[in-house]
Amino acid sequence: MPATESRHRVRDVNVRMLRDGSGPPIVFLHGANGLPQWLPFFEQLAQTCDFLVPEHPGYGTSDNPAWLRNIGDLAMYYLDFLDGLGIDKVHLVGHSLGGWTAAELAVRSCARLASLTLLAPAGLRIKGILSGDLFMWSPDEAVRNVYYDQSIAERILALPMSDDDADIALTNRFTTAKFGWEPRWYSPSLERWLHRISVPTLVLWGAEDKIFPKDYAARWGERIANATVEIIPECGHVPMVEKAETTARKVLDLVGRS
Repeated sequence: MPATESRHRVRDVNVRMLRDGSGPPIVFLHGANGLPQWLPFFEQLAQTCDFLVPEHPGYGTSDNPAWLRNIGDLAMYYLDFLDGLGIDKVHLVGHSLGGWTAAELAVRSCARLASLTLLAPAGLRIKGILSGDLFMWSPDEAVRNVYYDQSIAERILALPMSDDDADIALTNRFTTAKFGWEPRWYSPSLERWLHRISVPTLVLWGAEDKIFPKDYAARWGERIANATVEIIPECGHVPMVEKAETTARKVLDLVGRS
């Protein structure tokens, strides 16, 4: 379990945040399903780092300000969030929607970043490479297509869902649609500004990703000058779940070098 669950306020926005550990600060930006439970991946990083997981505005029980209209707004919010932490520099890790947000933040300013890790980020579109569509899949398909290891999907699908859980899932889905519906899961301008990312960057991708195919990884590596690209075998869209130990080790290696 996380050591602390708190509320973090920046300007007019109050969000939930999980935090544990001490050492170099790492901020993790979650994906479209919302703030996850405290994962073994989080626990591994918190053993040697000050590990923070905020819930995006508009998700779960966090505030949903009227001005939050697109992924650029979310990136600007997180620039304020990092300023509000009172920490000189952090290691930023983002998964999927959170990876897209992290990249949008970094092209605007790397002043608060020591390093950047992108785990199967959304945000780019490559002609001829089809992506999965979370909005068109059934709830069952959405879970199964996230994982290479279907035993994980089976366990998740077998979990009972309370009324509160269902309400949060619906809230998360509405907010995700605001960010990722049109255009579908990418920003037309992001790719041409990725050269502005000036910190050491790691791009990690599951070889069996059905949402954003691993072919996208190379494009991120081409556009970010300081990027290292690694493909994790037998892994779907959530390497921090399916390959927690490997993913944690690679993140910590980057933190140690940055």
